[in-house]
Amino acid sequence: MNNKTVLVTGSSNGIGAETIKVFAKNGYNVIINYNKSKENAYNLQKYVLDNYNVECMVIKADVSKEEEVSEMVYQIYKKFGSIDVLINNAGIAIDTLFEDKTVENFRNTININLIGTFITSKIIGQDMYKNKNGIIINISSTNGIDTYYPMSLDYDASKAGVISLTHNLAVQFKPYVRVNCVAPGWVETEMTKNLDEEFINKENEKICLNRFAKPIEIAKVIYFLASDDACYINNEIIRVDGGSMS
Repeated sequence: MNNKTVLVTGSSNGIGAETIKVFAKNGYNVIINYNKSKENAYNLQKYVLDNYNVECMVIKADVSKEEEVSEMVYQIYKKFGSIDVLINNAGIAIDTLFEDKTVENFRNTININLIGTFITSKIIGQDMYKNKNGIIINISSTNGIDTYYPMSLDYDASKAGVISLTHNLAVQFKPYVRVNCVAPGWVETEMTKNLDEEFINKENEKICLNRFAKPIEIAKVIYFLASDDACYINNEIIRVDGGSMS
């Protein structure tokens, strides 16, 4: 049984929740982080404990607040001693018409998606570097590469920032910590469930596989990057979009 520990930020639902399940299935002790979805987080913990012989911890923390992240990390170290894998998954999207987009919208999105990734990576990554062992996987989006939506320009900018941050972290923590990034296209999550059916059909036409991804399909790629099978993959952005033609 693998006794390594993984922290997945923003893991009460969607890609994060499926990632927790995949790592638990493979013997990792898992830490579920949430900010608002308390019920979902504890339901997920119950699922993990009922189905897998691992330890599972739930911690509330806003990743954009350094003091809350520091306290979360302290509690994790107190219980598990270290964090072997960090998955920076926490993210928000505030889609509005460009003319309705506010500075507050933009700032909140950047704070969670980009600054939150920086905070967790700095605190945990430095300890990984000292221990000469660790893996960081950031979750970006094809929106941060070449898929642009003016209604999501703050989200797009934050995800482009995550990609740049990934490259710099890989250099900062070399050679002991592998840092990679997964950039999904459209995924069936809370962020996309209320999209207009006509819009979804048009987007599907731009995808070779003609459908949105399921969260588990992204989670499996994340797990692969953390596995020994990916031990020579570093400083990469792995696009998972079903073959985008846009």
